[in-house]
Amino acid sequence: MSLPELPHNSSRTEMRKALIRLRMEMHRQEIRHESAQLLQPLQRVRGMTQNLQDGFGIKHAPLWGMAAVTLLGFLTGKGAKNGGVSSLTRLVQLGTSLGPLIKLVLQGSSNKH
Repeated sequence: MSLPELPHNSSRTEMRKALIRLRMEMHRQEIRHESAQLLQPLQRVRGMTQNLQDGFGIKHAPLWGMAAVTLLGFLTGKGAKNGGVSSLTRLVQLGTSLGPLIKLVLQGSSNKH
């Protein structure tokens, strides 16, 4: 970003040209600043997801999302087949479906220590 230099022979037309160049540069900087502010939340979310994957050291981070959806499904589901499924049965179903994920997490944490 180099500012335009003022001409040595300061005629009116040269001064106007220099003023227009300065205004254009100011508008460019404003556009850069505004676009950076608009993109800041997106970059913050990207950084959070990267930090989440790096912080936990989990190679299979999408499995956590699947586990959360499965957990919410079991906890809020009504049990269409049986009418009303007891909470104990629901917890057993939840444990059997999330068993492989829990095993993966426990193996990952034991390998770190």
